[in-house]
Amino acid sequence: MKLFVNNLTVIDYSYLCEDRGMVGESLIVDIELDGSLNDECMVLDFGLVKKQIKAVIDNEVDHKLLIPAQNKCISFNILEDSTQILLDRPEQLPIYLNCPHEAFALIDKDVVDENGIIEHLEAAIMQVLPENVTGLVLKLAAEPIFGAFYHYSHGLKKHDGNCQRIAHGHRSIIEIERNGEKDESLEHYWALRWQDIYLITEEDMVTSDDITVPEALEALRHVPNLYSVAYDAPQGRFELMMPADVCEILNFDTTVEQLTHFVAHTLANENVGDEISVIGYEGVDKGAMVSAKIEKQ
Repeated sequence: MKLFVNNLTVIDYSYLCEDRGMVGESLIVDIELDGSLNDECMVLDFGLVKKQIKAVIDNEVDHKLLIPAQNKCISFNILEDSTQILLDRPEQLPIYLNCPHEAFALIDKDVVDENGIIEHLEAAIMQVLPENVTGLVLKLAAEPIFGAFYHYSHGLKKHDGNCQRIAHGHRSIIEIERNGEKDESLEHYWALRWQDIYLITEEDMVTSDDITVPEALEALRHVPNLYSVAYDAPQGRFELMMPADVCEILNFDTTVEQLTHFVAHTLANENVGDEISVIGYEGVDKGAMVSAKIEKQ
């Protein structure tokens, strides 16, 4: 007997990639369970599937930075209160983080892809399933998108939940209308501007002296064109060093509401007299809508 739940949840996360650096991503989760019927004549109560299994997925990978632990460009150091991660690529600037352990998921592969995440999650989920459940199939898929979108990473230090983690992200649609008509040129401009971007809240920028690095990596403090970002949040101290050319500095907290407002008002200022309407997504099926117009003087 098989039980299935489609669209069980959406995983919003970022991952480190040897080629692309830090990449924000969103994946939709479907699940199938194989097993015999229990005393309730069920394989597993749907309520438990949605609560128990989703909790495991959230705890293992959601709103985390996924690390390909076997990649030759990755090194990590697990301390008592934090984990230090370094992506050191020969021909590109490094990425370094020092964060609480729960900010990361170590994937035992040389790349982070859907198959590696599935293996990681299936092993964790099987540990919490009852004996009558003998098989598990997870399916991960990106949302089908036929227009413009971007991948972004960020952190929200004021958030009480896991959004406070400094390196989590989303794969997000951007929809823009000018004077009531869809404007694909503006959509594609913004998708290119924020392709694989890290969005920094300006007040979170610090100097390299404020970043905790092991003695062996002291040279990181002197690498040109690295931005240093750090803040204290309920889960602990979060620190990051990112290449400047993949960052955009913003003077507000990078919630989807603020980001959508920023896009709309930036475009309104660049297209005086036109009404600009923006729908900005945060991952799948959620986001914000803002309209803006700057009257001609």
